Amino acid sequence: MEMQMGERDSSMAKVENWQNTMYGLDSGIQSGATTVTTDDGDYTTSKHYTVTTTTVTREEPNTEFVTRAQRVRAAMFPETLEAGTTILSTQTDPSQMTNVQRLAEPSQMLKTAIIHLINYQDDAELATRAVPELTKLLNDEDQVVVSKAAQIVNQLTRKEASRRALMQSPQMVAAVVRAMQNTSDMETARATASILHNLSHQREGLLSIFKSGGIPALVRMLSSPMESVLFYAITTLHNLLLHQEGAKMAVRLADGLQRMVPLLNKSNPKFLAITTDCLQLLSYGNQESKLIILANRGPEGLVHIMRNYTYEKLLWTTSRVLKVLSVCPSNKPAIVEAGGMQALGKHLTGSSQRLMQNCLWTLRNLSDAATKEEGMDSLLQVLVGLLSSDDLNMLTCATGILSNLTCNNAHNKTLVTQSNGVEALIHAILRAGEKEDVTEPAVCALRHLTSRHQQAEVAQNAVRKHYGIPAIVKLLNQPYYWPVIKAVVGLIRNLALCPENQAPLRDSGVIPRLVNLLLKSHQDAQKHGSSAQQTYQDGVRMEEIVEGCTGALHILARDPINRAEIANLQTIPLFVQLLYSPVDNVKRVAAGVLCELALDKQSAELIDAEGASAPLMELLHSNNEGIATYAAAVLFRISEDKNSDYKKRVSVELTHSLFKHDAAAWEMAHNSVPMDGPYQDELDVGFQGYGAYAGDMPMDGMEVPMMPEEYGGSMAYDRQPYPTEY
Repeated sequence: MEMQMGERDSSMAKVENWQNTMYGLDSGIQSGATTVTTDDGDYTTSKHYTVTTTTVTREEPNTEFVTRAQRVRAAMFPETLEAGTTILSTQTDPSQMTNVQRLAEPSQMLKTAIIHLINYQDDAELATRAVPELTKLLNDEDQVVVSKAAQIVNQLTRKEASRRALMQSPQMVAAVVRAMQNTSDMETARATASILHNLSHQREGLLSIFKSGGIPALVRMLSSPMESVLFYAITTLHNLLLHQEGAKMAVRLADGLQRMVPLLNKSNPKFLAITTDCLQLLSYGNQESKLIILANRGPEGLVHIMRNYTYEKLLWTTSRVLKVLSVCPSNKPAIVEAGGMQALGKHLTGSSQRLMQNCLWTLRNLSDAATKEEGMDSLLQVLVGLLSSDDLNMLTCATGILSNLTCNNAHNKTLVTQSNGVEALIHAILRAGEKEDVTEPAVCALRHLTSRHQQAEVAQNAVRKHYGIPAIVKLLNQPYYWPVIKAVVGLIRNLALCPENQAPLRDSGVIPRLVNLLLKSHQDAQKHGSSAQQTYQDGVRMEEIVEGCTGALHILARDPINRAEIANLQTIPLFVQLLYSPVDNVKRVAAGVLCELALDKQSAELIDAEGASAPLMELLHSNNEGIATYAAAVLFRISEDKNSDYKKRVSVELTHSLFKHDAAAWEMAHNSVPMDGPYQDELDVGFQGYGAYAGDMPMDGMEVPMMPEEYGGSMAYDRQPYPTEY
């Protein structure tokens, strides 16, 4: 027996010795490593390995996990391990997860999902069983009971399963609304408002609140002194306005706007963002709502936000409200008076594109009411800079705003001119191509800049120096878009006031284009026999085009070469015919161009041959001093070669009709018409509507009829409304 034990010990020693020497060596079969003999006769391998073992340390040390199943169970179900157990990782490369580690995470997620499903079912069943009893408690006369019940229901609505169970009970939702209406306890109000807020996260909940009469109750909560109640009420109403049909009308009927507008005085930016979005949803497309906001001093509160806050979402939602209100004739001046133009202008250079676009459209809509507003210098300079944009909407707004703000405002005209506005507008026109929404206001702005301010002559020259004349004249080509044509004709007239522009205008072919326009517009206007039946095309009266073309040709005729070209195009018969027009402005410009043409003897004879004397004699009796003076000048020029009896008859007629009360004035007028040079039109300043076209009247769509004397001047560009509401 002892011999057998000794043999066994000897065998175990040999095995251990083998493991310590050769077992750890690579045979080379798998790795391809070579085995060599050392000088001492030992064997070694060219590759070496580090052997990593995984051990689990328990309270009893040195216990090892020897199977993969145990490692997997430890990773996937760690709760099954005994306390104090530690798993040593088999991971050799920190950048690569082991298979066990990959399995661990999804298995835990699956287990969690199963637990949630079990709990969800439990929550739903619990809530369903509790609904009848909780409904009864919410209707209890004891306010303490109601408060406790409301707090329990509030806890239930925080979980989705129980919340869905509660919202499916109309009686429960009605009881919550009733409790909120009747309570004077702040905690009950907070709990019930929170319940409705939680329910409003699902469409079924919104419908339940709506059907249970929750909107009037929520509107009443907007007067609560508790901030949390206010938050729950406004956010719930916001969800209803966004997603529940009929909610907008219900809020309006519950006087929701009257409660919401005073909330603009709060200071929490996120609360204000929700409130302003509610105002936008309620006022969009509803004129009555806009007037209610105005009556509650909404414009002042909104402008205050734009001026003093930096939270982008709040600024964006506020700008949306202002954009909606900016198309309301009553709100528009209130916003401007509150400093809206300057406040909106602050946000044109920020990083938020959506905010910038809203501010631009709002400024565009307000600009016709801000032509007299002061303190616009920085805004005007920013707008000139925006003219370099390639964005069509931005160009449309910037040109429209500049057109209106330079209307009848000499300071703004001078500032824009000095800020290189003329060059920027010309480049905008060149880039716009056939985009009338940009071209029309840009040309109108140039028309304003080229008349009636200290830098007008600088602007007239700048158009030529920046190669704008060919581009502007090109806009007279067919097909005609009459609002653009009307603006271009007025601009050409202003440009012609500068003598240096006469030759470039002629070289660009402006005279035949104007004559063709005059013939077409006159023919269209003649389709209706009386001035009461005026011809409109694209919202423009053809009589305005007739007047504009004739007025532009009048100024161009100051140049002798232009004068001859105009006469050679057989225009004199038409000008004489225009003397019979029922429109005083047309008579005046027709007499004016004939006055210039009559400087040439041949043209004077043609004028006389066309029978102009009779209508001119009649015009001497006009109450319009400009018409009478031009008619007198033409009569003098065409009577120069007549016999003395004819001259005497004309002189007597003039004396009796024009200056029968002031003979000295007649002599001075006679001497003021030079017979050997171009007639210097001193009437530019003295007579409304002709000189520099004393228009400059802001227009708002087609609601304000355009007066004849308003043509051609710095008419505010607001021919038709732009996109208004968002």
